[in-house]
Formats: sequence, C-alpha cells, structure tokens
Amino acid sequence: MRTMLIFTNANAGTHDNELMERIAGMLRREGGGTVLVRPCAAPGDIGRALDEHGPSGDASLVVAAGGDGSIHGLVAELHARGELGRRVVGLLPMGTGNDLARNLGIPLDPERAARLLLDGAPRRLDLLVDDAGGVVLNAVHLGIGATAARSATRFKPYLKAAAFPVGAVLAGLRGTGWRLRVEADGKEVADGRFLMVALSNASGIAGGTAQLAADGDPDDGRVELVVSAATGPLARVGFALHLRKGTHRHRDDVVHTTATSVTVSGEEFLVNSDGEVTGPYDHRTWTLCERAWRIMAPAGEGGEGGGNGGH
Repeated sequence: MRTMLIFTNANAGTHDNELMERIAGMLRREGGGTVLVRPCAAPGDIGRALDEHGPSGDASLVVAAGGDGSIHGLVAELHARGELGRRVVGLLPMGTGNDLARNLGIPLDPERAARLLLDGAPRRLDLLVDDAGGVVLNAVHLGIGATAARSATRFKPYLKAAAFPVGAVLAGLRGTGWRLRVEADGKEVADGRFLMVALSNASGIAGGTAQLAADGDPDDGRVELVVSAATGPLARVGFALHLRKGTHRHRDDVVHTTATSVTVSGEEFLVNSDGEVTGPYDHRTWTLCERAWRIMAPAGEGGEGGGNGGH
C-alpha cells in the first residue's frame, strides 16, 4: 500500500475522532503504508490536501469518511481536477443514509468497511455528469425527491435514517407537482405535471427506505429513469407505498425506462443529487459516463476486469 488519504469531517464529535484514530492505526499496522487523516471543514480543504500530494497522484487511494454527501464531494473534486481516472476512492460509511455503501455491499460499520481498503477490489462504476459539471454517484431527484430531502434535513440529528420517510411525508402533503418535459436520449418520454422525476444508478435510496430502481446496476452503462404523475392526494400516498417496496414502476401513472442521457425542462425545480439539494433550475441535462471511476468494494462484486453489468 502506498499513501492513503482519509478525509474526515472537521466538526465530528469526540467518538468519531477516536474511531478514526483506531482505524488509521489498524491501516498503518496491517497495510504497511502511509495513512494520512485530513479533517475538512471548508469547501477547498479537499483540493488543498490533494495538491499536497502532487498532480501525479502519489496518494493513489483517497477515502471519504462520512455519508453520501462526503463521498459525493470527494468524487466531484476529483472529477473537476481531472484526477478521477487515476485515483481509487474508498468509503468509510459514517453518515445518516449511506445509500452508496448499502447499494455496493460495503459494511455500514466503519471498522469493518476499513478492511475493504486493504482486502477489497477496485470496482469500476458509471458516473452521471450534469451540464454544469456536477456529478451524481447514486441518484438524483427533481420535485418531491428534492423537497423531501430538504424537509428531512432538520430531523436528521434526532431521527437518523428515519428522517427520510418523515421528510417525504411532509413534502407529499404539500406537493402538487411541477409542469415538466422529460427527454431520454433525445426523445420526449413525458410532458405534463409530475410529482417526481428521478434518475438512479443503483437500487435503494433514502437510507434504504425506498427502492427507486429495483433493477438498477451502477456499472451497466444505463441509468434508470422514473417519472411519476401521482399528483393527487390519494395517488401520492399510493406512489409512496409502492416506492418503499419497489413496485411503483408498475403503476399506470409512472413512466419507467433506461437511458444514457436525460434532459428535464419546464417549471423551476430543485435538484437533490446524492442528498445535496441545489437550485432552482428550469433546465438540466445529465449524461452517463460509463465506468468512469473506481471504488474499493467487496471482492467479487464487480472488479477491474469485469462487473455486474457484463462489461
């Protein structure tokens, strides 16, 4: 093992700091390399730490210790710097939802996940990139998916993963839909008032409480597109119940397809990318970049030479 850079939350509590010291000590003893822990608080902290270790990437393994927002931020920085192709990313799940870890089979216990940094295998995954250069690792939601995430934020410190369904309920009570046009690979697939438009590169979202794309595969070269027109009060409840079980795509008011490029335009909407809410926008395009990055995952879950998508 060469140099390993681990990025942590500078505002983490004493328990998390002690845990990271224990994990870093284990990695140094058993990996035989250099392990550097870099607490991050400001947006530029990741970039400055990467600069310290050269553009050639002498820290070939860079690790996010945190939730989906942390790994999203790290991959976004590497993508913006043009370094995503030559570095391998690791994840120590320490967040609320941990959707990416759940979908990839990475243990949710950080100490168990740390073993993958030594014993796992790099897995190539697809990456969604929007027309402003932003990235999506797991899923992006427009409409109620974004308003639900914003509603859930204030409950996270108290309810943890249970904050997501609470946020969804609150958003569902207020949501009446957005007037949107949706195109997949250049062809219109939906035009009207919709409750939600979602693109998913995997199956589960919202801390495992919803199955957005049951057939979603993060390395199959396709993105799952779900458009819901369930804007009425009873329809919204029914859609939410089906979403939890992953059976929503069989509803008459849902469009489900796959694509490599998706454009959404129309009434202003918020965007929730891997839990990070931005906007509003009136136009956005996402394009799939096939097998664009690598993450340490359980051996046999699709490695450098293969993948679950048949590559």
